[in-house]
Amino acid sequence: MDLQMDLQDYLIRDEPYYRAVGDEREQFAAAYAARMPMMLKGPTGCGKTRFIEHMAYRLNKPLITVACHEDMTASDLVGRYLLDAEGTVWHDGPLSIAVRYGAICYLDEVVEARQDTTVVIHPLTDDRRVLPLEKKNELIEAHPDFQIVISYNPGYQSVLKDLKESTKQRFAALEFTYPEAGIESEIVMHEAGIDKKTAELLVQVGVRSRNLKGHGLDEGASTRMLIQAGRLMAQGIALKDACHVAIVLPITDDPELRDALTEAITALS
Repeated sequence: MDLQMDLQDYLIRDEPYYRAVGDEREQFAAAYAARMPMMLKGPTGCGKTRFIEHMAYRLNKPLITVACHEDMTASDLVGRYLLDAEGTVWHDGPLSIAVRYGAICYLDEVVEARQDTTVVIHPLTDDRRVLPLEKKNELIEAHPDFQIVISYNPGYQSVLKDLKESTKQRFAALEFTYPEAGIESEIVMHEAGIDKKTAELLVQVGVRSRNLKGHGLDEGASTRMLIQAGRLMAQGIALKDACHVAIVLPITDDPELRDALTEAITALS
């Protein structure tokens, strides 16, 4: 099997919509030219994953995305021996494939992974640019096109779930946040297929929910949530009901907070 040809499956064929808010595209392109490890910092649902998909398309590079989780092991990233009809055979993991054949490897929400798992990326983030496969007794030298990118939500840091300083300092970073209201309305309008006035109402809902952060809510409504509410409205659901389904119910289980959000939405209706 020719894994080099398989990387064609990881190319993004159609340009993902992304509305730039600054020079982030130019900065990332410069970082890729230097093959610099990159960290995308920002709250959930603000566009980090869409951004890296957009940049992979612009750079015409394959993108291998790994959704990190607390049960993920180093073997899930680098690979393992598996039994098949011919006996025990080594199978590269997604990180090894990216390193060996030259893709961008995106570790989404890397803080969710165990710290002993994320340590395996360290040799890839300095001048060595190598990936040790201890079980196979092999050292993979990174393909010239390889780049590693991680996403990280600083709002979820805790004693148990945070990146080690020894990991953070290996990356350059781009900071993402929710766009200012005019740009966010433009994004919601485009992605949900709704008119400008409706998009502006949804953005006002988002802003009001974000004002409750630290007052019972860990996070306000993300741009992604506003788009989901907009998609429901595009199907004929009323603002209040769409927001209840796509924003209020998912964001909190606290009855008082739900009432406060519902009152804020009703006032905008």
